[in-house]
Amino acid sequence: MKGLSPLDPSSYSRPELAIVTEIGINLKVDFEKKTFKGFVDLTIKKLERSVTDIVLDALDLNVSEIFDTDSNTKLNYVIHPPIRLYGSKLVVTLPVEDKDSYNVRIHYETSSKASGVQWLEPEQTAGKKLPYVFSQFEPIHARSVIPCQDTPYVKTPYKATITTPSTLTTLMSAICESRSTEKDLTTSKFVQKVPMSSYLIAIAIGAFEGKKIGPRTTVWTEKEMLEESAYEFANTEMQLQKAEEICGPYQWGIYDLLVLPPSFPYGGMENPCLTFVTPTLLAGDRSLANVVAHEIAHSWTGNLVTNSNWEHFWLNEGFTVFVERKILGRLVNSQEQDFDAYCGTVELREMISELGEDNPITCLVVDLENTHPDDSFSKVPYEKGSIFIRYLEDLVGGPSVFEPFLRKYFDKFQFKTLNSTDFKSYFETYFANKSEINQIDWDTWLYAPGMPPVIPSYDMTLVELCNKYKDLWLNWDVTKDAAPFTKDEIKKLMVAQVIQLLQDIVEAEPQPIKKLEIIQDVFDFGSIKNSEIKFRWLRIGLKAQWEPKIKEAIEWINVVGRMKFVRPLYRALYKWEQGRKAAIQNFHKNHKYMMHVTAYTLRKDLNIVD
Repeated sequence: MKGLSPLDPSSYSRPELAIVTEIGINLKVDFEKKTFKGFVDLTIKKLERSVTDIVLDALDLNVSEIFDTDSNTKLNYVIHPPIRLYGSKLVVTLPVEDKDSYNVRIHYETSSKASGVQWLEPEQTAGKKLPYVFSQFEPIHARSVIPCQDTPYVKTPYKATITTPSTLTTLMSAICESRSTEKDLTTSKFVQKVPMSSYLIAIAIGAFEGKKIGPRTTVWTEKEMLEESAYEFANTEMQLQKAEEICGPYQWGIYDLLVLPPSFPYGGMENPCLTFVTPTLLAGDRSLANVVAHEIAHSWTGNLVTNSNWEHFWLNEGFTVFVERKILGRLVNSQEQDFDAYCGTVELREMISELGEDNPITCLVVDLENTHPDDSFSKVPYEKGSIFIRYLEDLVGGPSVFEPFLRKYFDKFQFKTLNSTDFKSYFETYFANKSEINQIDWDTWLYAPGMPPVIPSYDMTLVELCNKYKDLWLNWDVTKDAAPFTKDEIKKLMVAQVIQLLQDIVEAEPQPIKKLEIIQDVFDFGSIKNSEIKFRWLRIGLKAQWEPKIKEAIEWINVVGRMKFVRPLYRALYKWEQGRKAAIQNFHKNHKYMMHVTAYTLRKDLNIVD
């Protein structure tokens, strides 16, 4: 497949010819049919006088009619044959009038298999009584729910009117203006005034309750998880304030959180006004709440300033990880900031080793001419991207020099999109008086696969203790000696240090099962709630071919939908003959409960052909 359009290989739309400037959504949910039905209003601006149509993206949408609302006349349209996973080109003929702006209404219904939403039966929810639906549009799944120019290049404000059963609450990535109930239906109205890309439109409908945890933040979830969630994320306002110190004023008004069911495939999703987070962050001790710092950082890096298409995804995620760690540094100290960066580098090295040093998706700028964005998703844009930005910061003189640039960058490109060439140009212009920038090998950083050409010099103070226990663990002769450390010693480690210690063991040779049985008691892994620790412990067990871990891993996979955990565990099971059969059987049994992107990528991991 060749790229779908000149500006974005993953979108049919041609915003350089005619662009959508406003979106108005009006939909009614049908939980029995698992569909949304209604219409979308698009305000369209022609950028070239000769243009006669608007090109949109549509995936599995049943379009019934299209109107010009100014004249109330029907418009002709063509839905081209679909390309699998990308959907169809929807071409709407614009009225023959001498004007630049049009208002078009598209009546349609979504498919029950829309890739951008997950439908949950009541028994799949915490409350077990009412259904639930939530969206995940990033990268290119908005087109499965809304006919739109589904490219990050296009940024628009939006309004929405959503009708649901009155027993349920609707939340969106926007400010709720009103809710009204008539008989057994509730209509909720939302407005998002800040222009944003289609992948950031989000909706969730369920039996939600909210609790205010700060001046700008309400945490939402099912009532069964509300108190636990409110406790876990109580420090959100502090994180927001530190982010503002680094990035400038917060532009989105509110910063609410929605804790989703376990089938949500990511750690978090930075939907404006309503960050989605996984329940795997509910560790009970706030030790995993740094994921919220990541999503807060996105309020500037990604949401305000956005990659122009998914080939430049590192501009979203690399900057976000970089700012996330600055927030951590301000909340705690620079040692923890550098420790987190070191841990990220270790995970990047493992991922690149797994993908292959020459794999083109390990480049910062990826070629998506023949690759679906879901297939290029990895830690590379996050960690390699943040390493590059840290390298640039160190090169020009450190935080006191770089942070003013960061704020200027956000000011210049807010409400806009850019690509890697745009960033390079702005960086070189801003730092034109710094001769050090002449040594930057932009081509290698941006376009070469593998590990970054330079790894920053991190403060290793907190790493040293991890290395000490790693060496004790690996050099321990279990046939001769007792465990080389005690439970009390381990309790003195930070949670992040325990996670990194286990990551080091994941990457070591398979461990003797006898050693793991003893270690399990030392660490008290039987009662561990922290998902990052549990994940790594299961990987260590599967690598050692410790048979009881097959059942444990599969049971955990089935209640945790987060791809960060699910994919490596399925891959670890697949590498081992006993685990492979169990993994494939389990996938076939449970894929219908997974979000599209999870099932899609796992099929590839397990070599399952449809």
